[in-house]
Amino acid sequence: MLRTTWIALILGFWSALYLLDAFLKTQRWSSRTYIKFLDRTGFSVSICQSRWYCTVFNRTFVRLAQWKPRFLKTWFTCGVVFGLIAMLLSMIILSLMVYNTLFNRQAIDQQVLTPVMPGVNLPASQVSYYMLTLLVCGILHEVGHAVAAVREQVRVNGFGIFLLLLYPGAYVDLSTEHLQIISPLRQLRIYCAGVWHNFIIVLFGILVLFVYPWLLGPFYTTGSGVVIMSVTENSAVSGPRGLAVGDPITSVSGCEISSVDDWNACITRSMREQSFGYCMAVELIKDIDTSTKSKTNSYTNISKQAQQAKDDIDCCNISSSTHLCFMYHVKTSPDNKLACLPARTTTDRPMCKLQSDCYSPKMEMACVYPAVDNQTKLLKVVHGYRPPLLFLGHPLDLHYSVVLSNYVPNSLLVPLHLPHVIETFCKYLISLSGALVILNVVPCYALDGQWICHCFVEFSLRSTITDPEIRGLIYSVILLFGTFLLAANVIMAMWMLFTG
Repeated sequence: MLRTTWIALILGFWSALYLLDAFLKTQRWSSRTYIKFLDRTGFSVSICQSRWYCTVFNRTFVRLAQWKPRFLKTWFTCGVVFGLIAMLLSMIILSLMVYNTLFNRQAIDQQVLTPVMPGVNLPASQVSYYMLTLLVCGILHEVGHAVAAVREQVRVNGFGIFLLLLYPGAYVDLSTEHLQIISPLRQLRIYCAGVWHNFIIVLFGILVLFVYPWLLGPFYTTGSGVVIMSVTENSAVSGPRGLAVGDPITSVSGCEISSVDDWNACITRSMREQSFGYCMAVELIKDIDTSTKSKTNSYTNISKQAQQAKDDIDCCNISSSTHLCFMYHVKTSPDNKLACLPARTTTDRPMCKLQSDCYSPKMEMACVYPAVDNQTKLLKVVHGYRPPLLFLGHPLDLHYSVVLSNYVPNSLLVPLHLPHVIETFCKYLISLSGALVILNVVPCYALDGQWICHCFVEFSLRSTITDPEIRGLIYSVILLFGTFLLAANVIMAMWMLFTG
């Protein structure tokens, strides 16, 4: 979908929702009932944003904070250490990114942080993963703040979820009065708990990616082929006689496939090398040749002959769905001959690269090659229990027409897409939760890093710098620098995304 279409749909949705909210609030017949509904449910609508706020989870936060108090104290203290180290590393990373972008013109796909926008650099099929991952990371982030706050005797007023344009998130409402009276170290445990939990999510995602092949072992087979997860609609390989979802692929024109990497390597090799030929007896060629007349070509160079056969000669006369023009030569004549042969019968013969591969003492053999140009290939795809698929075209068309997986289900009852869902979701957890760690610990206005920086300055400098104005000045300088650094990264990344 075009970028402008995405933008128009998003703005249209939020405009309609905002106008509907304003309309219901201003009408006599609906205002009282509608406002009571919003107050009772906790929903609210503003420009390009909707929120849901509740207090039903407050008791859950209290119970979690009372579980193993000593462990939780150590847990959130580790979060403080991680948060401070992450803040330093984040500042270094963002500074290097600004330098690389300004002086090396670093490509957007090579940056550590890349803006993700549906319809721009996020495929529509991945939007659900993206939004679900953001919501999960946001909720667990805020749960960390809430549990740490309750443990430090800070009241939790409520918990909420919001949707800003297309970006979901969560927030927790803490008592400001309680926060202000506790020590800087206890505040650090609260403020660092969110990014600490995001880091744990990253570790969890890495662990799942590492162990899930073994966990899925009893239900899936790997190393003996790949399975088709989807086929592009109206592509050259779709249709009743083409490839189907769930078909295992084991080879392409003699190239054995045991993994997706093998598939990519076989497609690459087919583009780089000349098409394979097939051994066939010369007498049989003459018997099944359906061309109306004998045609020869004086070209001795194979590539020139293939081009000539494509442009000037159609030995099958018409575009046939079962026959294809092949070229070969015999011992008695140096000229290459053309024959219209049934493609499936011909490709069932042994494969060959050279004429010598087809030697037989009993009869004269020939290695027949598809008479096609250098870009077009005849590929034989062995899939499932059906006859092999004969693909005639550019190998990249075949490559982009299917999505494959290394995990072949052992039974029809086993979900085909489960390994792909697990792998994709874990990758999003790792990348998005890691990005939230890097961004949230930056000492920037309205981010956790703002409060982490303030508490750290108070905690570390209160005994050596007694003047609060000097400490406030140091904090303000760090905060301004961090805000500028993050803003510069966002602006440059967005600029390169839309102009690069």
